Amino acid sequence: MAPIPGSGLAKGLAVTLRTMTKKTVTEQYPDTQPDLPPRTRGVIGLFEENCTVCMLCARECPDWCIYIDSHKETVPAATPGGRERSRNVLDRFAIDFSLCMYCGICIEVCPFDALFWSPEFEYAETDIRDLTHERDKLREWMWTVPAPPALDPGAEEPKEIAAARKTAEKLATTQPEPTGPTGSNAEPADPAGPRTAPTDPAVPKPGPTDQAGPKHEPTEPRPRPTEPPSQPPAGPTAPEGDAP
Repeated sequence: MAPIPGSGLAKGLAVTLRTMTKKTVTEQYPDTQPDLPPRTRGVIGLFEENCTVCMLCARECPDWCIYIDSHKETVPAATPGGRERSRNVLDRFAIDFSLCMYCGICIEVCPFDALFWSPEFEYAETDIRDLTHERDKLREWMWTVPAPPALDPGAEEPKEIAAARKTAEKLATTQPEPTGPTGSNAEPADPAGPRTAPTDPAVPKPGPTDQAGPKHEPTEPRPRPTEPPSQPPAGPTAPEGDAP
């Protein structure tokens, strides 16, 4: 279908009329702070606990505006007879924002999540040399980094959580089942360990012959008398009238 002549001009004039009828609103900055999007590229925050001084961000920076200094420390062995290890300790982490072009390559290539975008933008200086901010300032900006957005309901589970869940399920399946009594009538295990039963003073303690080895009980129990004996027991008996 051929376009109607002048339809493009009519659409353009409609956009112009809608814009002309809108009321303009001026944000009273700095009294009113602007509502910035969560992914605003303001400044770069540093979470130095995660930094391992791998120098990957400084090598990949196209402007060479990241300065890192570090030294090595020897970590003693964790177990007796183990081997000592060395680790890098961060001494300086600075970014020259007069050279930074906010490309975000340093944040993308950081393998340990030590760099983040912060929406802060009020860091202007009167001297260009003051735009090189050290790690103390970068750490202050870290606390203004917004929380990551929630995942979609149909999104995949994060790899870290999935790996931890699979490990927990594997340990649960490989754990041996308890051999003791189970159920609601089973007594809980005493954390202090097994206790010996108290001895009854009325029950005689086993002698030296009993401690030498276990006794062999007869296979058939002895029959007990069910009726009293037919003959009275020997010995004098007192008459009923003379009983005290």
